[in-house]
Amino acid sequence: MPARYGMIAFDSAQHMDSWRKIMLTRFAPSPTGDLHLGHAYSAVLAHDVARRAGGQFRIRIDDIDGSRSREEFVGAALADLAWLGIGWDGDPLRQSARLGDYAAALDHLRARGLVYPCFCTRADIAASLSAPHGPSGAIYPGTCRDLPDSIREDHLVSRPHCWRLAMARAVAEVGEIGWEEVGQGMRVADPAAHGDIVLARKDAPASYHLASTIDDAMMGVTHVVRGADLIASTDVHRLLQALFGLPTPLYRHHTIVCGPDDKRLAKRDAAASLASLRAAGIDGTALAADLAAGRLPAGYSLQNP
Repeated sequence: MPARYGMIAFDSAQHMDSWRKIMLTRFAPSPTGDLHLGHAYSAVLAHDVARRAGGQFRIRIDDIDGSRSREEFVGAALADLAWLGIGWDGDPLRQSARLGDYAAALDHLRARGLVYPCFCTRADIAASLSAPHGPSGAIYPGTCRDLPDSIREDHLVSRPHCWRLAMARAVAEVGEIGWEEVGQGMRVADPAAHGDIVLARKDAPASYHLASTIDDAMMGVTHVVRGADLIASTDVHRLLQALFGLPTPLYRHHTIVCGPDDKRLAKRDAAASLASLRAAGIDGTALAADLAAGRLPAGYSLQNP
């Protein structure tokens, strides 16, 4: 049976075969600050692998964080990519325009009993945590997972809440899953290690995990090229793909750019921002060529997390 909700429908093995014939990669910046060398490295790799294969390279703006996203950072990111000599296919996709599809996906899981509302505050969770940490941090102890229906219904209309995936139920439904890491072969996914992750936050209609998984499928992304710091997230994305009946892209998790302190770059690292390099007169296309060859400016290095 095809998996259908919103705009997504994958009907047959024949569709899957055709889906694999055209390589499509993407770069998905969040407009919450200036792009830096780490973003440039990832964008260059995703762009170049698609172009070498005669495929497509798309841009997605991950702008559903309404409290932090700024329109000026959207324009700045596109200007940075153009400065690097990176061209993209089609208009950039905005997650803020796709909220209905995320809601439909959440409804799909809700109807199957695979998500539940969580009313815990951060203070509540911090006070109750006794479980070990997982790849995504402290594992949620499941306080709200089995609340009586009467309490849950009352809280739904009176308290802020997020929606969490009932991980044990979801894993039991899909069984063993994995993905292909380019150049390394198959990897077994371990989504259970993440615990009951949030799929819709109190202050945002979808989490990174849910929105990214749905959008990659809708866009037809065949190869996900991103930093090795996100490899643990692939456990969760692979689970969601299985739950929705979506295709599984190939993945390449590359080394990450670190600064002089050997720490992964962050948007607060102004010295590494592409805007500052542009202002200093650096040749963007030459920088992109260096990044593609694994050469970084002095003081920066490529490392595995």
